[in-house]
Amino acid sequence: MSGTENVRRRRNVVAASVAAGVLLAGGGGVYLAVAATADGEAMPAGVSAEAGDTAGSPPPLRLEGGSGGDAGGGPGIAPGEPDPGGNPNGTVYKAKGPLPQGPSSAAVHRPEGLVTSAEVTRLAEALGIEGRPSLVGDVWTIGPEKDGRGPRLDVARKAPGSWTYSWYDGGPVGDSCLKGPACPPPGRAKPPTAGRTPVSEAAAKAAAAPVLKALGQDDAKVTATQVMDGSVRVVNADPVVGGLPTYGWSTGLHIGPDGRPVAGSGMLEEPAKGATYPVLGAEKALAALNEASKGTGPIGIGGCATDPPAGVDGNGVGGNGEDEPAAVDGNGKVGTEPGPDVPCRSVAGTASPTEVPVTAAVFGLAAKDVAGERLLVPAWLFTADPVDAAPYTVVETAVAPEYLAPPAKPSPPDEGTAPVRRVESYRTADDGRKLSVTFWGGVCSTYTAKAVETPEKVTVRIDEKSDPGRVCIAIAKEITLTVTLQGPLGDRPVVDAASGQAVPRR
Repeated sequence: MSGTENVRRRRNVVAASVAAGVLLAGGGGVYLAVAATADGEAMPAGVSAEAGDTAGSPPPLRLEGGSGGDAGGGPGIAPGEPDPGGNPNGTVYKAKGPLPQGPSSAAVHRPEGLVTSAEVTRLAEALGIEGRPSLVGDVWTIGPEKDGRGPRLDVARKAPGSWTYSWYDGGPVGDSCLKGPACPPPGRAKPPTAGRTPVSEAAAKAAAAPVLKALGQDDAKVTATQVMDGSVRVVNADPVVGGLPTYGWSTGLHIGPDGRPVAGSGMLEEPAKGATYPVLGAEKALAALNEASKGTGPIGIGGCATDPPAGVDGNGVGGNGEDEPAAVDGNGKVGTEPGPDVPCRSVAGTASPTEVPVTAAVFGLAAKDVAGERLLVPAWLFTADPVDAAPYTVVETAVAPEYLAPPAKPSPPDEGTAPVRRVESYRTADDGRKLSVTFWGGVCSTYTAKAVETPEKVTVRIDEKSDPGRVCIAIAKEITLTVTLQGPLGDRPVVDAASGQAVPRR
């Protein structure tokens, strides 16, 4: 499909209303916006008329990591927001008013097809990049020549066309940098924006508008409240797909103090409509979310100092469950008769879970990994509004549970070997023969980097070695490793072996 056809299709879809739960201003209830069909029958917007007419049952979805909106399982939460699973006593989300029923069915959306040179050129022009894209392996690339200074755009040829845009203005980095306030951390080039005032939210949104239009996302929900490095304003856009709002499919743009994009990432192709599934209403989805948000019980300090004697529970009640003394042997010791090993009850174990009000519910699509493929799956997007923190979004898959296959059990890794980690960025030195890659890793593991070179690209793999018997704190740190290439990197893209995506230069 051409880029023009893609944008035209989106504009046609936008003519429909978004099916969403909206908080009533007066009474605190929630209603579902609906659109009228041609024959006058009400139907939720964003769901086609033939949704329930598909012959046969759709194939079961095997969601990796559970039914929450995030890839890691559990209830999906917006990045940087509090984790509802962080409280050992659990979290209960309670609706402040009636919840919408929503549509009876909705479709998943999946990436299809290949990105064309024309689509990449259109995005490059919106970003202010000159030149024609060249296909290097499976990645479209437009970038500077020689020393690598200037803007660079990498777009995966396979849909959804994951793209990264970065700007490198040269200067010393890493070990070649003179230590001091102006020296950037490893893995990042010296930004051309330091010490300047960020543009306003309105100006940042205006600067991002041409890029979003080139992506066919000029109808996206846009925010621009975040500021990085004191001078770069971040614009995040959540596109509308199939007439529904999305979660986890956002476009991010960094707008410099001069009003121009200096970095960005997102997906170029809109996913196509796939199979249609029966879906739950918001009330049942919220109940499922609360089930997933249950606590794990007291952890660490605060538990029992010792186990209770056999036959006695944590409150000193005998093993027969009645309020009478437990059996005592001839030496005066308690619990000589067999009894169940009942764990003690600590204060944390009997505390109530945290209750968080839900003030709105929106029916939409959330990004989920299904059989190794990133899809948009029908979901409810709940607005959680805690008393002592800013509102945030929690997500629960809306697909009826009988159409969800249990997650596949991962094959056990080789002893002492953990899965590879995704490379976040790279830089070069020694005329392009030294390639330094930056990624996030654990503090107790050791890592090695390997590079596989072809004339078209350089693929980098990070291998992790850990000691299964070692107790280690779960803290991530930024790690940079350097590999020596057989020849200068030149204009070849660096590709992450774990994801198959192009790695941005920093």
